[in-house]
Amino acid sequence: MFQMALAAALSATVIGSALGSDPVLQDGVLHFPEGLPIPRSMTPTEADFVRQHPLGGNRLATAPPVGPIRCASEYEPMAGILLAWEGGSSYTNIIRQMAVSITTIGQADVFIACDSSSEANTVQSTLNSYGADMNRVHTVVRNTDTVWIRDYGPRYIFEGDCRAIVDHIYNRPRPNDDDYSSYFKNTVGHAYYEHNLVHGGGNYHLNSTGVSAATELILNENQGMSQTQIVDIWRDYQNVETYIHDAFPTSVDSTQHIDMWMQIVGDTEIIISDWPQSAGSTQDQICDGAAVYYASLGWTVHRTPAFDSGWTHFTYTNMVLCNGLVLLPKYADISDTYDNQAFATVQAAMPERQVVQITCDDLAYSAGVMHCICMHLPAHVGGVNPTTCVRTPLGGSYEPGDTISVQWISDDDEFEVVNVDVQFSHNGGQTWDTVETATADDGLHYVVAPDVSTSNGLIRVLARDVDGNVGGDVSGEFEIVGTAVPGDVDGDGVVNVNDVLLIVSNWGPCDGLCPADLDGDGHVGVNDVLLVLGYYGG
Repeated sequence: MFQMALAAALSATVIGSALGSDPVLQDGVLHFPEGLPIPRSMTPTEADFVRQHPLGGNRLATAPPVGPIRCASEYEPMAGILLAWEGGSSYTNIIRQMAVSITTIGQADVFIACDSSSEANTVQSTLNSYGADMNRVHTVVRNTDTVWIRDYGPRYIFEGDCRAIVDHIYNRPRPNDDDYSSYFKNTVGHAYYEHNLVHGGGNYHLNSTGVSAATELILNENQGMSQTQIVDIWRDYQNVETYIHDAFPTSVDSTQHIDMWMQIVGDTEIIISDWPQSAGSTQDQICDGAAVYYASLGWTVHRTPAFDSGWTHFTYTNMVLCNGLVLLPKYADISDTYDNQAFATVQAAMPERQVVQITCDDLAYSAGVMHCICMHLPAHVGGVNPTTCVRTPLGGSYEPGDTISVQWISDDDEFEVVNVDVQFSHNGGQTWDTVETATADDGLHYVVAPDVSTSNGLIRVLARDVDGNVGGDVSGEFEIVGTAVPGDVDGDGVVNVNDVLLIVSNWGPCDGLCPADLDGDGHVGVNDVLLVLGYYGG
């Protein structure tokens, strides 16, 4: 099921060995020595390994999100950028420059994967000495194999008002990388979903309204599925409609990833490569065709130059957007004229952002640039107030005494939801009774349906963070078919003096479920007495 088409990878193995280093195969296991600049493309040793060990193994997809779902775009507000401290100084010098700009100009946090506590200390001291905002630097001690976190890191969606992670099977045999998203979810406490596409995250771009794009590489990597099935998976898990573009020849770009030649910078705005030294080439035709396609949709299209030289793809579209910042590649091996052209185009396309150029030849030699070594963590939509997304109940009919399964996910700007309150409304949210106070934020609570008759019952889950801020979400409406006699406070089947006495003894504000509050206004008072008298003897 997870068989990957190796034709493209095999044709690129010579390129891969030229661009970077190869992992070591020992006792049937691939090893990635620390400091080794593994390329983004599949190496010869990895290609041999995949012949015997198809990607995916026994990993099973989870059920997709319940929704509502919106996939996060890169140009919207960001809370942080994920990085991995890998590849030796040729890579980490670039990572360091990125982290400094992200935490200062970009006003976002960086979450840097480190293989050990010692490496985390090195990261902290290095970034501090170069002027990063250390309040925004977070080290995540967890083994990774390579620097290319764009391809294996978490893809973020919003499920309701909560951030959630969508993961895939990494299209490289790099086990620590492939497992990173499932670990990172625990660092931030976000819901986690996994589909069964073999995929590299850099072969994907989207806007905030559900338009997405990939190259036909995704078809070659998942030959057991049709294009319709692949597009359906992204639709189910991310609520996007994906257009499949032609892929570059592997002799030009050994990864065939779309982020090497386009970047979406707005809901209807895109930057696409142009090939001034290779007019009419296959890659030039692909980019020109894409430019015509997006223009036909009414998008604004900007063009930046691109080149291939000596098995290296020099691109400017592989940039990083982060709030008020754009990190734009520049190259020592390319004329300043083209660096300046790219800068002018990008600044004109995004005048509200500060463009910072970083020399990226060492990454380009390894078949990627800055976008390839980072992943975006969108901002929390609730601000300082936590959010929940109530996943059940979404409807249905219950009888008194039935168990209602309440399921939810939560989110917070500081990733610190400490507990939740669960509330019930029998009147469509006009009033609320608290069923449970400060219960664990474990995503599941059972509520016993009370003996009321309602067609618009609701459950609300309110999350509370470490600072005491509260926010939450409501369920779908559901029905309860009650058996209670109107005005029967004590539930004995008749309305008599005992019910009047219960009204009097519960006089005042309600606390929790309150049978004496017959009119549902949150207070036991005169109106409730009048209701009992109106049904007296029934």
